[in-house]
Amino acid sequence: MGSTLIEKIISAHTGRASKAGDIVDVTIDSRIARDFGGANVVKNLETYGLGIDDPKATFFTFDCNPTGSDQRYAANQQRIRLYAEKHDIRVYDITEGIGTHIAIDEGLIGPGSTMVSTDSHANIVGAIGAFGQGMGDQDVAYAFARGKVWFKVPPTVRIFIEGERAPGVSAKDITLALLGEVGASGLLGYAAEIYGAVAEAMDLSERITLASMATEMAGIIILFTPNAGILDELKALTGKTNEAVAADEDARYERDIRIDITGLEPQVSLPGNPANVTPLSEVRGTRIHSAFIGSCTDGRYDDLRAAAAILKGRKVAPKVVLKIVPATDKIWRRCLDEGIISTFKEAGGLVGNAGCAGCAAGQIGQNGPGEVTVSTGNRNFPGKQGQGKVFLASPEVVAASAVRGFLVAPDEIDADIQVKTLEEEPARKPQPDRPAPAGEAPTEVKGRVWIVDQDNIDTDMIYHNRHLAVTDIDEMGRYCFGNLTGFEDFPERVKPGDIVVAGGNFGCGSSRQHAVDCFKSLGVQTVIAKSFGAIYERNAINAGLPIVEGNLSELDLADGDIVTVAFVAGEVTKEATGRKAKVRPFSDVQLEIYRRGGLLRK
Repeated sequence: MGSTLIEKIISAHTGRASKAGDIVDVTIDSRIARDFGGANVVKNLETYGLGIDDPKATFFTFDCNPTGSDQRYAANQQRIRLYAEKHDIRVYDITEGIGTHIAIDEGLIGPGSTMVSTDSHANIVGAIGAFGQGMGDQDVAYAFARGKVWFKVPPTVRIFIEGERAPGVSAKDITLALLGEVGASGLLGYAAEIYGAVAEAMDLSERITLASMATEMAGIIILFTPNAGILDELKALTGKTNEAVAADEDARYERDIRIDITGLEPQVSLPGNPANVTPLSEVRGTRIHSAFIGSCTDGRYDDLRAAAAILKGRKVAPKVVLKIVPATDKIWRRCLDEGIISTFKEAGGLVGNAGCAGCAAGQIGQNGPGEVTVSTGNRNFPGKQGQGKVFLASPEVVAASAVRGFLVAPDEIDADIQVKTLEEEPARKPQPDRPAPAGEAPTEVKGRVWIVDQDNIDTDMIYHNRHLAVTDIDEMGRYCFGNLTGFEDFPERVKPGDIVVAGGNFGCGSSRQHAVDCFKSLGVQTVIAKSFGAIYERNAINAGLPIVEGNLSELDLADGDIVTVAFVAGEVTKEATGRKAKVRPFSDVQLEIYRRGGLLRK
């Protein structure tokens, strides 16, 4: 039996044939930490006395706060600079842009290569047929020190994009249509390979747009097979000649997913969940207060050129703010040389230096209470881009909407459309401080349960991005669930030894280790969920937080019930009734890491 694309890449980096379900040590070609997470990587390396395996394969990228405007970020960045200088590690500093784009454009990774980063969208490199994985700071510290990480080879599904692509339909529209079709957990635990004539015709920017939202579908990675056109684009960017990598014809796939884009119109994600996708025509005329063009999903030169074509000769609507952030400094400079920056400025837009922008707190792209934003980003979870509401759309739709002051398609930019508004939400109140209790690590625990009966609880709901510069685990607990409606006072009420029971796809979203460590800070003994986001699962295992996957609905649990959880036996018992539910027992890898107290402990 042949190999899928992910199996082929991983096999080439393990020295043996690797199939779905295997847990292997994967050699990592490019190891990257950002200003978010990077300081914790340094802290882990120094705490455990670890060295650097290969400085030439190791990089830092400062893209979360490229202005250095936040004091904690500035301190973290400087700590990283000093460490990098000491160990001869290349730093792509605050002037350079988004690390994943730098990795592609600078040739840090090519087709068939492997990469890890403290960026949950490291899987963006699937656009060029490479393997990238966002991981937490312990994983990345381990990769820095050992040159490899453990990984469970995922099964693969094939996605066929079928039908005829209509004029005016962007890669973002196709991506949102796919997301709406499969849902927020539709690719949970899977790699996916993209096929079909539409996909084959996509250029690099379009492939990046689609690949970048694998995380929003809970996928490990979305992979394209690089064709001659993509190899030529990469050579023009990097000066390097790459070989194509492809799956074997007799590879085994879990299933096929087919999406027909015939008749597809511009799409948007409604505020609150990227997977809540609807045709733009359903919300046409919804008033906006701000618009954002950028992010790792739609901050490429082609994206900005498309937006500028709509903005040229027009002005941003009164009382609307348009914010633009190119993905990299090279893209920024090209836009400057070709007059695109002038077009943005003449239209009334605010242009920031290259970086992640609205996806990180304190940068261009944040919004306030009651503010409605249309954004080209990849996430619109509550609180992710501020305290307002965010629609996701293509660069063309964002530009057209900025001109009119309400959601509208480019081909209707001059139409007479009735305006409507969204209901406003109040801002959340800040949470008081709480000291962090100590925890224990037995293989069987008993505790009081908290029922968090929701699916797709993302890392911003668990631990908001405004607190990402915190590096002291003792401080993290006070922010736990601070952005999850109904649980804002969780840090005040939880007690050491409590157990959290949640729904499916818990911890989807970003790669932040904070969303794990905040539970450890509070002394939460374990988190049980129907399923976990892939990066979150790794982060918890590596941190020694005993997470358990299983469905406890048959136990009919309520807040305050006492349960016993047996990690090795894979069993949860409700003490009041004696009823038991089977859950997934710890794997050998999880048990070994848990027993020694974390990945980095000897």
